[in-house]
Amino acid sequence: MRRAHNYVQIASHDWNYRKVSKPLGLSSDKLVGHRGCNLKSTTPLRSLVMLLALAGLTAQAQTPQYVPGEVIVRLKGDADSAESYAFLGKATYSKAMNLKESWTGMNMYNFKLSKGQSVEQAVTEMKKDPAVLYAEPNYIFGKSSDTGMHQTFSAAEIQAASVDNSAQAVYMATGAPIGVQNVWGTSTVPVTKPVVAVIDTGLDTTHFVIEQSHALWTNVNETPGDGIDNDGNGYVDDVHGWNFVDNNGSMYDDDGHGTHVSGIILSVDQNIYATPLRESKISIMPLKFLNGNGVGTTSNAIRAVYYAVNNGARILNNSWGGPTYSAALHEAVAYTYSKGAIFVAAAGNAGTNNDATPMYPSSYDVPNVISIAATTDYDYLASFSNFGGSTVDLGSPGVYILSLIPNDGFGTSSGTSMATPFVAGTAAQMSVESPNMNGYQMKSILLTQKANVTQLNGKVVSAGRLNTSNAVTYAKSVGVDASQPAYVLSYQADRQLASSIAGGGGCGTVSKMGVGAAEGSPWSSGVIVLLVLAPLAVLAVMRMRAPANRRKHERFKINSDVRISVGDRELVGSVSTISLGGAQINTEALLQDGGLVSLTISSPDGVDKVEVAGRVVWSDVNKAYGVAFNQAPQNALSRIADWTRGLQKAA
Repeated sequence: MRRAHNYVQIASHDWNYRKVSKPLGLSSDKLVGHRGCNLKSTTPLRSLVMLLALAGLTAQAQTPQYVPGEVIVRLKGDADSAESYAFLGKATYSKAMNLKESWTGMNMYNFKLSKGQSVEQAVTEMKKDPAVLYAEPNYIFGKSSDTGMHQTFSAAEIQAASVDNSAQAVYMATGAPIGVQNVWGTSTVPVTKPVVAVIDTGLDTTHFVIEQSHALWTNVNETPGDGIDNDGNGYVDDVHGWNFVDNNGSMYDDDGHGTHVSGIILSVDQNIYATPLRESKISIMPLKFLNGNGVGTTSNAIRAVYYAVNNGARILNNSWGGPTYSAALHEAVAYTYSKGAIFVAAAGNAGTNNDATPMYPSSYDVPNVISIAATTDYDYLASFSNFGGSTVDLGSPGVYILSLIPNDGFGTSSGTSMATPFVAGTAAQMSVESPNMNGYQMKSILLTQKANVTQLNGKVVSAGRLNTSNAVTYAKSVGVDASQPAYVLSYQADRQLASSIAGGGGCGTVSKMGVGAAEGSPWSSGVIVLLVLAPLAVLAVMRMRAPANRRKHERFKINSDVRISVGDRELVGSVSTISLGGAQINTEALLQDGGLVSLTISSPDGVDKVEVAGRVVWSDVNKAYGVAFNQAPQNALSRIADWTRGLQKAA
């Protein structure tokens, strides 16, 4: 028989405490949390402070926020079109915008504006340019769990409480009967483990549970510590994932949120509270895009999503979100659908209706997105949880969930952030049983094989709560259906624009790019800009269409140093040939063919330097990289011409 709760209700959020009569030989005068293990006493004052902090964070989250001085632009057509070249030339040279990141396959770019340029006006004016599909600020997102750790425990305390008692371990994981214990020993470790990407604050990769269970994903195509991008995916030494905050392979978790989430996913695989631990049937790929304050940017979220799918993850856990629609992130989520992944997302912790006030990415209408609400031990909707009869799909336990915290510890936390990884972990076990099942079918099974819960009627689409045992058992027996509905992405670029850029721009604002600009618009400068840039665009098109054996510019041998900027990375190399159209560069780093780079080339005598930007082209003949200059400024071309007067022509 389940124990009764004693409620402490403050500001419409109920946080539950209860006394029990020695469930594991514990003193009856100690407060015991929802998982039935010894929880150190929490005072009403501490609860009040915690809840007021949550209320403040929730209110703050409703105002769209973005990175100062940054925009994300998606251009129409191909990256190699004359229109794209013209736009990039104007952005880079006419407006002195710095390219931070490019997704050339989608013709999408993350720019840093020059000093004095206004994000608000830049977005408004760029949207008017005929080459632009959409433009938006680089929005800020945050983790979905704002409550922090309620209680913390050492490994010794946890193991003393569980002592090979699997029933007790299940209750420590979640009081609701989702049936995780029924899937712990159902299958052996597969040769190829399903990969779960945890897009979050990082992971304590040295936590003894992660190490002993061998749960950490390893990029087998990368050689650790050699400083080389061995697999050519654009990331150097990404052995266990990538840190998009610091741009390195260190997965350190300076918040604890990502470690807690990862532990919940692993708890669906096995009893992580008892020893000895066994090898996991799944791999966890940590992708850090949230910093120590639980805050991250759209651009880094996009990078993490693409990294996950392109490196083998088919289950993506997203315990984060925000109220602002991003067309760029929408497109990234749609990409995961096209690759057969499932995108599990937290519904949010504001206690509001997502049908009326969406929370992204969980509110994107992409068919593989499954939005998760948090439920209590008694299958009621948690008071803090967002809900939505049309937009939130499924309930999952999310109150006082025990899991890992950094430095070999354990702790309890509450939120849709905790509910979401139970679903992601279940999807991973479904993938163990049926490796070829796509994310859309997984979602369908999760929604049909749930536990029917009357209390969730009208609150979530399925009117149900996660049932891990049912879903995994069904996935094991049902045939694989590779089909999925067609999805046509409909951009909603104007949806949040008015609120996010209210107040207009300031001095030095960016104005319209391209044909048809209003008179006096700083972006167009009328016909003058077009007259100056049109020949360069034509030259770019001619260069693309010219036969491979026909050169437009004479090449000269040169031996000069070069610094190569690729997004936030700076590489070193040398230039062996140069012309007014491009240069051959030599570097040990692997570059993306077709990617945009910026070069700082030294003159032959080392006295002068020029800065040019261009696209990377790999030459199979020369076994070297070339960079085709992208509308280099005239003063740079003049200086290169001066250098070549004393150089020998190349063959």
